[in-house]
Amino acid sequence: MKASNWLSRSVAILKRDNEPKGRPPLVGIDLSASTSEVTPQAERRSIRDRLAAQLKQPNEALSPRMLRRTLKELKAVIDPQVSEVEGGRRALALAGWYAKASAAQRFDAWLLMSEQFMSDPDVVRRAQAEYAAAVGTSDEPVAEVLFRRATVSPRRRLLQRFSAFPNGIPFLVALRAELLPHLKADRRLRALDVEMEYMFSTWFDVGFLDLRPINWDSPASLLEKLIRYEAVHDIRSWTDLKNRLDSDRRCYAFFHPRLPDEPLIFVEVALMDHMADSITPLLDESADVADINRATTAIFYSISNTQTGLRGVSFGDSLIKRVVELLRAEFPRLKTFATLSPIPGLRGWLSREAPSDLMAAAEAVTKAPNGQVPEAVKQDLLAWAARYLTREMGQNEPLDPVARFHLGNGARVERINWAADPSARGIRQSLGLMVNYLYDLDKLDDNRAQLVKGRIAASRAVKSLMN
Repeated sequence: MKASNWLSRSVAILKRDNEPKGRPPLVGIDLSASTSEVTPQAERRSIRDRLAAQLKQPNEALSPRMLRRTLKELKAVIDPQVSEVEGGRRALALAGWYAKASAAQRFDAWLLMSEQFMSDPDVVRRAQAEYAAAVGTSDEPVAEVLFRRATVSPRRRLLQRFSAFPNGIPFLVALRAELLPHLKADRRLRALDVEMEYMFSTWFDVGFLDLRPINWDSPASLLEKLIRYEAVHDIRSWTDLKNRLDSDRRCYAFFHPRLPDEPLIFVEVALMDHMADSITPLLDESADVADINRATTAIFYSISNTQTGLRGVSFGDSLIKRVVELLRAEFPRLKTFATLSPIPGLRGWLSREAPSDLMAAAEAVTKAPNGQVPEAVKQDLLAWAARYLTREMGQNEPLDPVARFHLGNGARVERINWAADPSARGIRQSLGLMVNYLYDLDKLDDNRAQLVKGRIAASRAVKSLMN
């Protein structure tokens, strides 16, 4: 097949409209391909052995010949003799092959990218020695730059070439989303994952992102994505969505110029005259619209990251700060900025740490109508929840993932709310408890500084629950 025909077919594959149900792929790549054909690491030959072999073993996707050919084509993408444009075209052709490949064949491609594109150790050692010799001299700054340049792996240049074609960045984000579930089972993929996370952190720096409001007049295709991507409180219908975009609500999302129609993260806000203590009224489609002229409080009740492939890239801190600025400009009366947040790790932690008799009583909570349980049980569970949110740390960070996010942004644990989320998910995650994190704009830096020292900021009311 002529190269031009191969390239044209690759472009057609990447542009085809083939969206499955659920979250849409960022490009025409079906990420629902079965992974059952991917063989566990313990049963695999190394890539080095396979590249040197002649025959394929039964549990291998690409034959040694095809593996060598794929590696050659990957290396051709970063051939120093070709231009950036030609490198991008070659990357596009490989992306076209990838779009049609089986899950096991894609896995082999990941291994090649992860293991066969490392920095030259001899070059790195020489640059390191030259830098060490230059320390303390006038040559130190240049030597430091040259040392960093020597450590840049060919893998990074390969990713840069893939990003050059029009759908290149969406392609890579989708590729990483497919790769992530395999990391625990096969550590050989970690180099590729770490490299991609580093590159994405640069490409998706908040300085390159566009914050846009989303409302009922936004394109239907975008509103459909809100329904698909909502990760905290499922959007049950168009009526439910309309309620969340009503005049007393606001919704904002970050977008990247290379993914102009894909929200990266979005936040839903309710404008109120008090701090919400239950999610039920906020999701009640029949509730009256609040008078925004009397609003004093902005409640962030749902924050959803939408792109699995961007895991590890932080948007939330900047999103909340930017949204607060916009809200204050639109509503000068707003004085309080807080969340109404789930506590997703609470019930699992209680099952491991709490006394068995308390857990037996806690299980009764799931069957109690309207949260009507003995006051002593209620107070005990609130106390354990306070301990979980304010004292439990893992790897020098709050144990709960949502707490880790908000406390890392400088918020404090303000109030724990009983029977705040009676949904099946709320009961399953936290026995129906929810928490308000307060964003005191004058205390954010202090709270972050305390968190670095292992101290979690909390209100007196929350601390008193543990007395």
